Amino acid sequence: YLLVVLASFTKSAQIPFSSWLPAAMAAPTPVSSLVHSSTLVTAGVYLLIRYCDMLMFYNNSFFLLISMLTMFMSGLGANFEYDFKKIIALSTLSQLGLMMSCIFLGLSMISFFHLLTHAFFKSLLFLCAGLCIHVYQDSQDIRWM
Repeated sequence: YLLVVLASFTKSAQIPFSSWLPAAMAAPTPVSSLVHSSTLVTAGVYLLIRYCDMLMFYNNSFFLLISMLTMFMSGLGANFEYDFKKIIALSTLSQLGLMMSCIFLGLSMISFFHLLTHAFFKSLLFLCAGLCIHVYQDSQDIRWM
């Protein structure tokens, strides 16, 4: 049980393992879109959705606290960031914290629905961000937009 949750937290970049996600923003925009919306970070959430019946036998209050801390800290960090794609990455991290919180509260179907809608709108958001960056002479700094 603990190893499944640990693997899921690592894959979904929850708070002790979250430093790699904003650092992955050096990639081109379509690659960033793929990383953040559909494949890499959502795999950990999907793993816990598949094992949600097993999770209900244990006390999940610590994991709920970690996922809520991830949601809060990444949202707070996005307020002080100037890089456009890193802001979107931190919002992805906040949404992953919300999905994990729903799973640990026993709301796995809501988490799955949010995972699907998040994958769709985050892909579109990254493609629009790539267009905005291209229009503003390849500058990702929001102070110059």
